[in-house]
Amino acid sequence: MLKIVISDTSTLILFQKIEQLDLLEKLYGKVITTPEIADEYGEKLPDWIGIESVSDKKYQEFIETQVDIGEASAIALAKEYKDVFEP
Repeated sequence: MLKIVISDTSTLILFQKIEQLDLLEKLYGKVITTPEIADEYGEKLPDWIGIESVSDKKYQEFIETQVDIGEASAIALAKEYKDVFEP
């Protein structure tokens, strides 16, 4: 079972467009995202979506050489949670 769900901007935008953003809460409970993604989204996020900053900014900057800042922040944040998952 997933313990942490990290959302990117596209997911938030697409679920909002079909007026089903709350479906993410129903499926996963709490979702987290990054400040960069929250900025890209451009609207107030519901309380059940947590916002966490990436600790390793150098790693995020490295990933930004390949993908946009929002995706890079989500990937870098996910890497910081690698020890949370149990087999």
